[in-house]
Amino acid sequence: MAPSAAHSPSPETGDVLARTTAGLVAGERAGRLSVFRGVPYARPPVGELRFASPRPPVPWSGVRDAGAFAPESLQPIIPGSSEDSLYANVWTPGTGDGDARPVLVYIHGGGWMVGGGSLPVYDGARLADRGDLVVITFNYRLAALGFGLHEDFTDPETGGFANWGLQDQAALLHWVHANAAAFGGDPGNITVAGTSAGGASTWQLALLPELRGIIRRIVPISACHVWDPSTSLTPADARTAYASLARRFGTTVPGLREVPAADLMHAWEELFGGLPGDRGIDSGREFRGPVVDGRWMSAFDWELPTPEVPVMAVHTRTEGSFYTGPCPPQPTPTPPPADAAGLREAVRGVLDKGAAKVDDELVDACLAAYRDAAEAGGLPQDPLSLWTEIWGDALFRYQIVRLSERHARHGRTPQYVMEFAHPVRAPHHGTPHEATSPFLFGTYADTAAIAATYPVPETTPLFHDGPVERTVSETFMDLVAAFARDGVPAGPGLPEWPVFDPGTPSTLVLGGERITEVADTSKARQLRFWDESGWVPRT
Repeated sequence: MAPSAAHSPSPETGDVLARTTAGLVAGERAGRLSVFRGVPYARPPVGELRFASPRPPVPWSGVRDAGAFAPESLQPIIPGSSEDSLYANVWTPGTGDGDARPVLVYIHGGGWMVGGGSLPVYDGARLADRGDLVVITFNYRLAALGFGLHEDFTDPETGGFANWGLQDQAALLHWVHANAAAFGGDPGNITVAGTSAGGASTWQLALLPELRGIIRRIVPISACHVWDPSTSLTPADARTAYASLARRFGTTVPGLREVPAADLMHAWEELFGGLPGDRGIDSGREFRGPVVDGRWMSAFDWELPTPEVPVMAVHTRTEGSFYTGPCPPQPTPTPPPADAAGLREAVRGVLDKGAAKVDDELVDACLAAYRDAAEAGGLPQDPLSLWTEIWGDALFRYQIVRLSERHARHGRTPQYVMEFAHPVRAPHHGTPHEATSPFLFGTYADTAAIAATYPVPETTPLFHDGPVERTVSETFMDLVAAFARDGVPAGPGLPEWPVFDPGTPSTLVLGGERITEVADTSKARQLRFWDESGWVPRT
């Protein structure tokens, strides 16, 4: 039986019901929306299903309560996180009115190690209401349980032995395609958005043959495109990591399925703790994302064709200020450099994240290039500013811009490029990585939600809260909703946003008092250093 659309509250319970492929779920009415929380999209990946491909949820009889979020996937920073975490959340205006609305699936970030779709900053109510969208967030497996590789974990049913978190994401999209109509959504109009690790996932999923025809468009935001050795383990290092854990617990690699999940998580954190150069494993030096396994990740993004779906690529003006601000997320944060010597060591620390060995010549060349570019562009040259630019470009902006340029040259689908440039409040600075999500979801003024997601105290708000911020947020929502609706990001009173062409002003800059303007790619001169340095793969 095909899922039926969500309908009006049951006279017996007052709940809003929807029939999914696994059974009836009861959500709640909230204003003009119906909200369903903690809906299973896969079976709990526990016991023999740890390190296995996701399985469809077990059907149930009666009505399953969908009024509360499920725990986030197991991680060290969120109390109550759990291995049993493969659940989705749905905000929908559809209540049996017969409309089939565009569906926006959002993939949370967190370096493939932390985060969750139910965090309050990703509350989908405002975006669903303003954009007239079905908005879906979800959890997927993280860290040792989600992103690694070892053939001793080979799933007898699917043959998979790697990248279980990426497999979860694909399973979620199959679930959305099968169940969108149950929540008033159009299964033929699914857009996938995500930030950071989630932004990279949108790109990787769009390249999977099995998801062609399911993913209509993608919105990669501040995508952390993976590459070795920075953000991905080599297959050999992944095998070494799991073998090391097995020795630690006195078992075999398959026997890791029986180790208590919390113990396994902490052992993985210890294995990769400290500075990159102090570990026994050279790859995965900053984050540990998908591993090239020949199936779920056949190669790195820069080695593969560009996606054959429309793209709305977003990056922030200063991606690096997420890491160089007053509350950086690293376990052992680097103090801001105060002089030339401190800057040199801080830049070496950034370069250490993407190479097993960094020589003095590379550090000096990087600093010289960024000083020259800042002087030519009239930008600050103080140590903190230079360190921030180098960090953000090296790990984020360089590949985002170059892959956008490649799509413009070789892609067969429209692509729109946005620079999100709305500044944060002092003592924070710039427009950090992940500054986008609170404006996309309209939660920028919720200091508790921000503090639960970002390494900032509630007493030091990250964003201003005024008419400009409200306009920036509403504009961002409108552009994404329009793109999800028909592939053209446009709205009343907004400038025409042209398809991206590196040779013309075609980047939409969003943020600040002017709200929107179309301009050239900013700070292009800074990116030229990475073209020739050999440090990051050249696209």
